[in-house]
Amino acid sequence: MAVTDPIADYLTRIRNAQIAGHRVVTVPASRTKKRITEILYDQGFILKYKFDDEAGKGQQGTISIALKYERETKRPVIRKLVRVSKPGLRQYAKSDAMPRVINGLGIAIVSTSKGVMTGRQATEQNVGGEVLAYVY
Repeated sequence: MAVTDPIADYLTRIRNAQIAGHRVVTVPASRTKKRITEILYDQGFILKYKFDDEAGKGQQGTISIALKYERETKRPVIRKLVRVSKPGLRQYAKSDAMPRVINGLGIAIVSTSKGVMTGRQATEQNVGGEVLAYVY
């Protein structure tokens, strides 16, 4: 079955794995999803990741993501994972009007002409783009 919104599917798989208490989640890969995974790792939201590029003809492989939980409470580090721009209603932001998530405690993931990056990086590079998701 074809997925209408692959990024929403990616975020939902991570969200569901956290609710179920899984340590590792595997998702189908794409360049955008790989970059989002790298951003989540760099910002400290996930423990580690691995790209498995060995796939059949026409496939891009999979991404294995080790989820991060708090040591004492065993709660997921990612409290909320929200898809902002959807196929039916795209959300764009200019570089000077980039959204702040929880007054700077969370991150906005933005797809720009210079690649996928956080909202803070987009503001520093003075580029706007499509707001893909909020993570906090």
